[in-house]
Amino acid sequence: IERASTIFGECTQLFLVQQQTVSTQNGTRPLLSVQTSRGLVDEKFQIVVTNLPLKQEVTLHSLHQSEDNDFWEAFGQYISDEHGTVTVAKDESLGGTYKGTDPMGLLWSMRPIPGSQQGVRLRKRDVLTPMVVHISVYIGHLCQGFSHKTPLATSDTERWYIAPGVKRVNFSEKEVRGTLFIPPGPGPYPGVLDLWGASAGLIEYRAALLASHGFVSMTLEYFPPKGLRLKDVHASYFEKAYQILKNHPMVQKDCLGMLGLCFGSAMTLRMVAYSKVIKPQCCVCISGSHLIPVNKSLFERVITGLVHQKKIRVNEDNQEIHRDVIVAVSSDPDLKVDVGRIKCPLLLVNGDDDQTFPAVESAEDMAMMMEKAGNRHLMEVLTYHGTGHLIEPPYLPTIHSTNYYLLWKKKERYAFVMLWGGQTKLHAYAQEDAWKKILTFLWQHLYISSALH
Repeated sequence: IERASTIFGECTQLFLVQQQTVSTQNGTRPLLSVQTSRGLVDEKFQIVVTNLPLKQEVTLHSLHQSEDNDFWEAFGQYISDEHGTVTVAKDESLGGTYKGTDPMGLLWSMRPIPGSQQGVRLRKRDVLTPMVVHISVYIGHLCQGFSHKTPLATSDTERWYIAPGVKRVNFSEKEVRGTLFIPPGPGPYPGVLDLWGASAGLIEYRAALLASHGFVSMTLEYFPPKGLRLKDVHASYFEKAYQILKNHPMVQKDCLGMLGLCFGSAMTLRMVAYSKVIKPQCCVCISGSHLIPVNKSLFERVITGLVHQKKIRVNEDNQEIHRDVIVAVSSDPDLKVDVGRIKCPLLLVNGDDDQTFPAVESAEDMAMMMEKAGNRHLMEVLTYHGTGHLIEPPYLPTIHSTNYYLLWKKKERYAFVMLWGGQTKLHAYAQEDAWKKILTFLWQHLYISSALH
């Protein structure tokens, strides 16, 4: 910051004069190119700045306004090469919200701008509109005050969760509420039932992205569904959803998978192990655990966790650590899923810095249980170093901690800050690698296996 002040002074006019000198060098203005300017969120883009002076210090800055009207930003500091060019995919960021060579650093290292409210999370609610990211290049190595500077060049890029032609269909059938996403074309396609964790409402962006990769995807509203009380949500709710997906004319029969995150993973394991209706060809569990009460409703499972609230730890930043709540029930065999009953391929995706679920320890216990049952060969485990709980589709900002709300008695809300864990760069790389391997796993067991049979 001090160096920027030294170069440009405290006078805006001086900055503008300096910018004019740079932008008219050799009779050309700097050009900022973002390719592709419109793509899926899990696709990489290429950012190139040309027509700069040789060895010129510049800062690339990204800005996004969320649907909650929060502003998120990231920036990297570069030096142009001997041709007056900065190529983000091959040049090194010397400082900023990320360092090193990384073509997607301007997305995954985004954070709320200074002065924002604490504990916000970036989530896409309306998948039918894009996530618009405004990218700019500034002269000098800047760290703040971007809104008060005039950029050398700007460009917008649209990142979509839904590909052209994918259909979004709301449904409310047999008391089950959710959304179907159907790929374009005649079909039929393999189906995936997508279960999120203990978040109220309907979360669609992962299912929309799965459909963009060729799967009919169903995401459920179940925690709690509108019109239902949490205590009314039993195994039959998920079985009805599975049957709706299975019987859809665009879904290839006997070619279904399940994907769960957090509590959704626990429910996936529970359903696959015990249900007589849910018989998927494969399932993926992200940051989950088999350590849940089995013969109880969803409401009773939550209450069992609340009984162990004394196990919740709070760190020096007043963030709650919930992983020990789950560990507290691990000694009782009646309070964990008998994964030895699972008969389909299972992919576990975990982070070793998960502060919400004991996912790594659960995977180790599951491996022993499945070994004893003779089905250990069905389980594949991905464990990522420095990675927290919320392992999402790639290039989303790493979420280390956020505000969290639980519905309490008489519809009151208990608010706190949840620590999810994870180191920013390592977690971002884990999300990229895990998503590729999840898609490969689903293709292998839903597309390739069905073709062989």
